[in-house]
Amino acid sequence: MRQLLTLFILALIPGFLRAAEYHEQLNLRPLPLNALLASFNFRSNTSLADFKAHNFRLFPRSLGQILQYAGTRELHLRFTLGRWDAERWGARPWDGAREGGTGVELWAWLDAKTDEEADENWLTLTNALSGLFCASLNFIDGTRTIRPVVSFQPEGHHSDDALASTRLLHGVLPHEVVCTENLTPFLKLLPCKGKAGIASLLDGHRLFDASFQSMAIDVRPVCAPDGECVLQMEQTIDMVLDVNRSRRPRGKRRGSPTSTAAVVKRASDVLTARTDNPIPRPPPVEELVCDTSKLYHDESTCYPVDHLVGQHWDFIDLFGRYMRGTCPLADAEVPPVCLHVPDALDVYSSMDVQEIRRSDGMSRCFVMTADNEFSLILAKPAMEAAKMREVVPPERPLLFAERSFTGHGQEHGGVQTILTNPGDGEVEFVYMESLPWFMRIYLHTLSTRISSTGVGQAADNSSAIIKEIYYRPALDRTRGTQLELVMRIPPSCTVFLTYDFEKAILRYTEYPPDANRGFDVAAAVITTRAPRRGLSLRTTSLLLYLPTPDFSMPYNVIIFTSTTIALTFGGLYNILVRRLVGADEAPAPLLKAKLTKLLAMLKRAKN
Repeated sequence: MRQLLTLFILALIPGFLRAAEYHEQLNLRPLPLNALLASFNFRSNTSLADFKAHNFRLFPRSLGQILQYAGTRELHLRFTLGRWDAERWGARPWDGAREGGTGVELWAWLDAKTDEEADENWLTLTNALSGLFCASLNFIDGTRTIRPVVSFQPEGHHSDDALASTRLLHGVLPHEVVCTENLTPFLKLLPCKGKAGIASLLDGHRLFDASFQSMAIDVRPVCAPDGECVLQMEQTIDMVLDVNRSRRPRGKRRGSPTSTAAVVKRASDVLTARTDNPIPRPPPVEELVCDTSKLYHDESTCYPVDHLVGQHWDFIDLFGRYMRGTCPLADAEVPPVCLHVPDALDVYSSMDVQEIRRSDGMSRCFVMTADNEFSLILAKPAMEAAKMREVVPPERPLLFAERSFTGHGQEHGGVQTILTNPGDGEVEFVYMESLPWFMRIYLHTLSTRISSTGVGQAADNSSAIIKEIYYRPALDRTRGTQLELVMRIPPSCTVFLTYDFEKAILRYTEYPPDANRGFDVAAAVITTRAPRRGLSLRTTSLLLYLPTPDFSMPYNVIIFTSTTIALTFGGLYNILVRRLVGADEAPAPLLKAKLTKLLAMLKRAKN
């Protein structure tokens, strides 16, 4: 009987591992101007049957119970700081699908047959996630929540009946400051809790010192062609590090250097290139690699090309620590670390590490043991290799987007969005804005102007640029403005999208403590539909200045009024309550006590 039970369990293990698998991978990609993109990806699959039975193995129980209680079918949560420089760094990682607007962004599909039921589940979800991630998600109320119509599509596999009984809600907090308090709960959701694997490289000081960082959590059901469905949870961290700033000394190094002694010896040029001088200095003239394609290039003018000239670092420079082996639960077939640099560059790794080079000659991956520490060193390229300019060219984005305020004064203003199509084909996309209620836009002022090769044209072809408009006006102190536009841009053209708005006057109790700083306006969300569907990008958030009263005047009024009331009420109360009587009418004990006190006072005054 025991042998039959053992055989039965062994027969179930392969299917169980397919339903509940976990893998993680770190991708390092050099960017122009001495920047480095580090993308951490953690993905786990859990059987839907186990999830519904509360059998949590790789899926975190804390998050799973919240999703079940709030009736959440699909969840997307973003913590983002900084700005992705698309003009220099190229296309966004993961095609922008793992990026959110500045602050905290959340959207989810909830089980609800009515809007009122969806609002109740949304309130439950935001309050629970607020406590789980130590964020202010509980402040996503009705004024910061919208119901997108065409902007977002489910990433998971849902039946038509399931989608018919769900509601999509979207909320954003552009003023939220992302910090280490959000990173710690993020790491606790991982199977190895940041103690091993690539998660051991994540340090709050390094992450939030980056020029751009984004933390993403996606939960969605995924079904295989054979009909087997799992609940997939994907956690992603993208950070753009400044290599020059990261290489400055910051105290003692963490980790034991014994496992990388051979690496340090072989790559001594990397360590000797590091300087203890915290003041950055320009490179010598003989080390400059100039871009000869520039029209203004000559013997006295040099436009430097430093895609990889300044790219020499090790894990201590980037993350301040070594990688603590691999996570025992991770899939052994997925290389934990991949580096995307040309094969001509020298890369050194720790001992007992297998290097796998891909056929494209521009990337390599590393497989290591679970127990040993791992470190990676990118050696400083020789001048001959640097002049060859063998770099990984950044991918050109499908679309560029900029947004800013126009106008002046404390009553009216305007918004201008510049959308550029650098390609040779037409681009169709959805442009969505979620605006606060005190920013009352005039829809009749919405206009577009198209320019080609720098020559402006009239706005007579607005109908050809804007194909559909979905507009939901704001209600004061109840909901914000929702604007969705289905647009198209011809190839090699730039479209200027503008509209005017009116600034509302708030009650003095509705101003935050830092009212003179301004009010944050959430970033616009752009989702492409053709020629590639699903690419996403966010514009920068805006800072709106509203008419702000002088808060010292209410303070003065309160103090003056309180003083007047205190004097008036004190005198009136004294007159009404105090009773004046003659000395002979007072009780004997009380009179004796008062006379004794009076004599004592006179005696002290005489002395």
